[in-house]
Amino acid sequence: MSENPFVPHDFVAPTRLAADGFRLEPLGPQHNDADHAAWMSSIEHIRATPGFLERSWPPPAGMSLADNLRDLESHANDFEARTGFTYTVLDDAGRVIGCVYIYPSHADAGVTEVRSWVCADRAELDGPLHRAVAAWLASDWPFEKLRYRSAA
Repeated sequence: MSENPFVPHDFVAPTRLAADGFRLEPLGPQHNDADHAAWMSSIEHIRATPGFLERSWPPPAGMSLADNLRDLESHANDFEARTGFTYTVLDDAGRVIGCVYIYPSHADAGVTEVRSWVCADRAELDGPLHRAVAAWLASDWPFEKLRYRSAA
């Protein structure tokens, strides 16, 4: 066990957040096809979203479905190990429309970095997603210092 775990040993990570028009559940390999289609259709929108401006993901040319699967498996492993938490964002019909990432900062000890995106065709949900996740983090998570840039 790490001396400074990302979350307390007795913390149980939420597996669901429901809001008006969307819900979150842990991202996993079962979402591969839908997740890949969602972000591949919205690369420019995601890269322009606060929290992604300075990052190399998503790659401008995209990535293969197999590479995406490896990425989702890595996120699922992080969730299981409690070293990071990634959630898929689903609309009311169950369609993947975005993602939320909750990870410790590599640059600032004790800071949790949160990023979220939605598909370009659901851009109106950037603000509501940010507000719902920010409130959820404040009420249900043990983090003291958060960095979560607003899109709205």
